[in-house]
Amino acid sequence: MTKPLIALAALSLAVPTPAEANPAPPTTLDVTVHGALKDDEFAYAFIEGLTTEVGPRQAGTEAEARAREWAAAWLKNYRFENVAIEPFMMDTWVPGDIARSRVTGPFAQDLEVLPLGNSAATPVGGIEAEVVHFRNVDELRAAPEGSLKGKIAFISHAMSRTQDGSQYSFAGPARWVGPGIAASKGAVAAVIKSVGTDNHRNPHTGGTSFPEGVAAIPAGALSLPDAANLERMFDRAKGRPITLRLEMNPRQIGQTESGNVVGEIVGRNSLLPPVLLACHLDSWWNAPGAFDDAAGCGIIIAAARRVAESGQPLRTIRVLLAGAEEVGLFGSAAYSKAHLAEPIAVGLESDFGADRIWRFDSNFRESNPALHKKIAAAVARFGVSSGTDVAGGGADLNIVRDQKGALVDLQQDGTRYFDLHHTPDDTLDKIDIVQLRQNVAVWTQVVGILANEGTAILTGTPVPAAPAIMKSQ
Repeated sequence: MTKPLIALAALSLAVPTPAEANPAPPTTLDVTVHGALKDDEFAYAFIEGLTTEVGPRQAGTEAEARAREWAAAWLKNYRFENVAIEPFMMDTWVPGDIARSRVTGPFAQDLEVLPLGNSAATPVGGIEAEVVHFRNVDELRAAPEGSLKGKIAFISHAMSRTQDGSQYSFAGPARWVGPGIAASKGAVAAVIKSVGTDNHRNPHTGGTSFPEGVAAIPAGALSLPDAANLERMFDRAKGRPITLRLEMNPRQIGQTESGNVVGEIVGRNSLLPPVLLACHLDSWWNAPGAFDDAAGCGIIIAAARRVAESGQPLRTIRVLLAGAEEVGLFGSAAYSKAHLAEPIAVGLESDFGADRIWRFDSNFRESNPALHKKIAAAVARFGVSSGTDVAGGGADLNIVRDQKGALVDLQQDGTRYFDLHHTPDDTLDKIDIVQLRQNVAVWTQVVGILANEGTAILTGTPVPAAPAIMKSQ
């Protein structure tokens, strides 16, 4: 056990101070929360089962359909009520089975690459062209119109690890919009330095987009070591052209079915709006998605079940296991469209791995300070601070943003998240069981408070609608 985990375990032990000579007896929820921190296996069992029995779950495919059936059966087995699969149709992109890149001159060698979601295929046999290096998206934007005609754009960045994941906003545009900008300037293809922080030869995939009226081009992500190698080649080439051959065969297969999975812990008062807990069920094709986002689904389901063990809550707790998040938040949009007229009391999402929660934010810090302070005080014993940011909610909480409702963010430690994000390394062995239990304990504490709040909690500071691409994509 490392020192941080020893410290974390110590936080669960309530050591009376002199001012606490006669501490209040623990509540049923307190006992349940302590049990979650000490020995909760429910969340891990969900993650292990989903990643083992289903594995990778690309949106709109047969594998995602199996994941929905598996998750619905799991919820029913653990006594959730009103379990349902809510299907919707979506345009579906699949990655194909060819992804190759090779520097052909002057320093001939292969580079590891994966296609980006929504990108186009190369001709059979690939594309070979001169590469133009851009250190960041701003350099690419400044390139003259038409200057990339017949060339391959290489877009880099300098992402670093952060606890809050904020560097994703800095580096993400290389993937989110870089290939589209390159296409608009005439490029025949684009490769990016993977948006990540590891040093493995594992490219990080993810979605990209193309401006209206601009045809998709082949676009791939290079592993970080290979992208760094390509950068060195430009330094050593001394102005000589670097050429690259790229071959990939992704394709759009038209409309296929995806869907959301929902279930409930039914509350005592059906007139009160429910508490909504969200995660996403799909993953990219290249990994079983233990961190992104089987862990999130395991955490929210475990928390809902734990609250129920402490007694029937006042409000219904609804879990939403959203489909097709990675490829464009289709499940979130579909859920909001179908249920917008049904008020939600407050929404929370888990979609940033499984490492410890370190900060709590809400969007009702000002409008309902008593509730914000109550939650902050309850989670402080787990090493969770009270933040001052306005919670924006996770990617799958469109319905709450659309309703201008209350949101809670339980911020997880993202220091190693982008080592694994969208890579083949996102596997079960990366789950730290001690940190996972801390997540379940904190979620149980917070959901238990929210689900037992009586009168109007919950007017929050409105937040903007979710952007087209959010943190987890």
